[in-house]
Amino acid sequence: MSSLRALTALGLAALAVVGTVAGSASAATDNPAAPDRHTAPNHVVGAYFAGWERDSFPASQIPANTVTNVFYAFSTISNGVCATPDGGAAGDFAALKQLKASHPNLKVSISIGGWGAGGFSDAALTDASRKKFVGACLNTFFKTYKDTFDGVDIDWEFPVSGGPAEITARPQDKQNATLLAKEFRRQLDALGGSHKLLTAALPAGRLQTGTGKYGDPYDPAASFDLGGIAKVLDWVNLMTYDMGTGFSPVSTFNAPMAQVPADPLPQPMKRWNNVTGAVQYYEMHGVPADRIVLGVPYYGRGFHVTQEGPNHGLFQPWDTSFDPGSWGDIKTKLLTDPAWKQYWDSNAQSPWLYNAAERKFVSFENPRSIGIRSDYARNANLRGAFTWEIAEDDAQHSMLDAMAKPW
Repeated sequence: MSSLRALTALGLAALAVVGTVAGSASAATDNPAAPDRHTAPNHVVGAYFAGWERDSFPASQIPANTVTNVFYAFSTISNGVCATPDGGAAGDFAALKQLKASHPNLKVSISIGGWGAGGFSDAALTDASRKKFVGACLNTFFKTYKDTFDGVDIDWEFPVSGGPAEITARPQDKQNATLLAKEFRRQLDALGGSHKLLTAALPAGRLQTGTGKYGDPYDPAASFDLGGIAKVLDWVNLMTYDMGTGFSPVSTFNAPMAQVPADPLPQPMKRWNNVTGAVQYYEMHGVPADRIVLGVPYYGRGFHVTQEGPNHGLFQPWDTSFDPGSWGDIKTKLLTDPAWKQYWDSNAQSPWLYNAAERKFVSFENPRSIGIRSDYARNANLRGAFTWEIAEDDAQHSMLDAMAKPW
């Protein structure tokens, strides 16, 4: 579900005040509010669960008293039909079914696709291929695994362009993505019984080409008929993260809340390449606020910069990018290491870390910044918030609690 993060997923306690950066950063503090686990039924507190994390974080450990919706990642596409994720998935599905039995309001969706998953363009190409694909998916996840799933989440990354270069894409993918959603809606309704959810993980604008460093601007409206597909879906899981990756020309924030004046991106990109800008872009393209669920990342992004610059590694050229791990990793390994100094940007509403000796920059979120994003989502009348992904929290679920509190 995290577009690029899904590919690298296999591979901070209280935060100290460590300094300020003139014009950009202020001293970092972290005082997460006490958990409030009440969630209104019409709001979404969602979490993707990645099957490959099961050894360290079994599905049975998902905090179902807090989470309203679980999205199981991933089923992929093989020969035009849905493929069962892997040999361990059946055990995950059994655990999720048991969670639902003890938490009757919990909803579980199967997420199909993810970064690097091909096959969508062919499966969505014709009316016959769409019917075959959707029918096979529903047969697997709603009949073979009866009473486990309540919905389908489409994670096509991406129609037309923007995905990995080796994945087939066509100009007609844009209209076919909406037609595919309509076919899912039709066949889900035909199952009868309670309403089955249909959602899609859709991207924010960012630098993205799938071909390597220094990507071109990516426009989600070029891949999707945003207003049209939103009418078919129960809601959109808006991936408001991965805005600072190995496609970025400088070290930058993974999920900035708003424009940062010092960001060297040209203004057209800078306007949309942030959380509030992405939401505004979707609303401008016909997606109502109450059909947007805001995405927040529980992982970091790292860059080895060529120089420290005036802002402790921020917005600097880099030679390699790296994966600093999950919030849980960052909390226990980096925030406890005095070589890493922490800073806060008042525009991005995000922390970052810098290791001067190694010239390493890490963008990440913490409970404070996650709470700010979830508060924003609630105040902007969005449908809710979700995370990629639940196993990347700390043992105390401090990120999830901060995300859930406003709801």
